[in-house]
Amino acid sequence: MKTKITVIGAGNVGSTIAFMMSVKHTADEVVLIDINESKALGEAMDIRQGAPLAAQPVSVYAGSYEDAAGSDIVIITSGIPRKPGQTRMDLAQTNVNVVKEIAPEITKYAPEATYIIVSNPVDVLTYVFHKVTDIPAERIIGSGTLLDTSRLRSRLAEYLNVSEKNVHAYVFGEHGDTAFIPWSIAQVSTINLLDYKDLIKLRHGQMTDLDFDEIESYMRTSGSKIIQRKGATYYAIAMSVCGICDCLFGSVNAVASVSTMLRGEYGISDVCLSLPTMICDGEIRGRILPKLTDAEVEKLHISAEALKKVIASLVI
Repeated sequence: MKTKITVIGAGNVGSTIAFMMSVKHTADEVVLIDINESKALGEAMDIRQGAPLAAQPVSVYAGSYEDAAGSDIVIITSGIPRKPGQTRMDLAQTNVNVVKEIAPEITKYAPEATYIIVSNPVDVLTYVFHKVTDIPAERIIGSGTLLDTSRLRSRLAEYLNVSEKNVHAYVFGEHGDTAFIPWSIAQVSTINLLDYKDLIKLRHGQMTDLDFDEIESYMRTSGSKIIQRKGATYYAIAMSVCGICDCLFGSVNAVASVSTMLRGEYGISDVCLSLPTMICDGEIRGRILPKLTDAEVEKLHISAEALKKVIASLVI
């Protein structure tokens, strides 16, 4: 069965997502929509002209909301991107207004699609999308802390000199200032990270001491550093979003730290934030709720309250 994905927003993030999908053959058909039609046309043309060189060519083209009909997944990247020195929350009301304009138009033509919100502040916009549409909660996903988690695993792998795939650690909460790492559940190849020096034996050399403060700072500041150095971030987030799509097209539950609506988990409700979430067959299938320390549960509540405070200040 052919698969179809619509990407709304042909800026750095949206166009990179479309390009990566064409390389990975994430879907058979990719529609790129932007208020700047010329930009969408140019990006789609550039990607499509490389299709003959791909292992499995993907049909990539620019279109309108009507062309999203029949999409399995719709990815929303539209909005004002962060500038150097800005926080994600500085964008809140502006990008809420953008989502409120897009939501009724796209859901009219793709009511059966699963929606992935990527624009920042992603947790707030995921919440807003819940409130302004009739799309079921199991088909609304924010990219959340999946990118933060990838940054964390990348840094830990450097310290431990192992593959990132053998590092099992997550970032919980907001994709922003109150995100936190629950170190109590972090593992490397079945070993609790707090015990790694006692249980990992190298044939040559010694294990490096983990600088937990530096690792957490690396996770928190990577986005702003990249923006300072090159103006925008888009490669890693594009890989993250393609990963979510792969999970949605999969036939077995895959776990990803994405932003979803909480309904009582850890005593938190009516806010979107990230926890390990099971995704499969086009929807959210459940959550994994690890046993956290009291301090970690408190950090999750702090993250939820920070998001609720921002939401309360917005016009939705």
